[in-house]
Amino acid sequence: MNGPGRMTFLDHLGELRRRFIRTALVLVVLGGASLYFTPFILELLIQPYGEQLKVIGPTEGVAVYLRIALTCAAAAAMPWILVEIWGFVSPGLMPRERKLARVAIPVASLLFLGGAAFAWFLLIPAAVRFLANFSPALFRTEWTSQNYIPFVTSLVFWIGVCFELPVVVFLMAKLGVVTARLMLKAWRFAIVAIVLAAAVITPTVDPFNMMLVALPLAALYFLSILLAALARRDRTEKQDADAQA
Repeated sequence: MNGPGRMTFLDHLGELRRRFIRTALVLVVLGGASLYFTPFILELLIQPYGEQLKVIGPTEGVAVYLRIALTCAAAAAMPWILVEIWGFVSPGLMPRERKLARVAIPVASLLFLGGAAFAWFLLIPAAVRFLANFSPALFRTEWTSQNYIPFVTSLVFWIGVCFELPVVVFLMAKLGVVTARLMLKAWRFAIVAIVLAAAVITPTVDPFNMMLVALPLAALYFLSILLAALARRDRTEKQDADAQA
């Protein structure tokens, strides 16, 4: 039964629809504004390669141009998207969960930016240098925009996502889903999984670039263990305090 002030299922759908429409309108406006900055962003993305990109289809250049504009619009709209998501889910959270989310969202955003910066300044130059000069006696490097731009943007995005691991683990530990002891026991399996993930994320086949991804991920995993231990201690202390009260 629905008590006073409670929303029905249809009310929730209506609220979700309104927030979706507002977010879509923001994306359209920012997408139009991003078209002005797209040439500058494309020049920035092409810098590691150092040459003009080829297009082999009549609409390839336009498609890549629009892809960059939409990506920039989504990135610029991310604060608004997070606000809309928060406004939708926060009424259903407990006070402690709302407090955790308010802290976790900005920290996760900063970690994502740190991971993206790591990929852009360290990983991509090394990867592009390796791939562009791979066996020059056999291959002539002439990359197309349709292959190069998604390669760069995907690498930046997924490395940024991986850098959010400590926040995810901390929240899961706070909610009692994982523990530091469990993660420490599974560290060997975690290292294998990290190496496999690095092999998938890394676009090259040389061990140097793979280790360039794997080592920070391994460091983030052990940092996550420390954060899980801190979260568990806080959780235990809170439970003891509640029991005494």
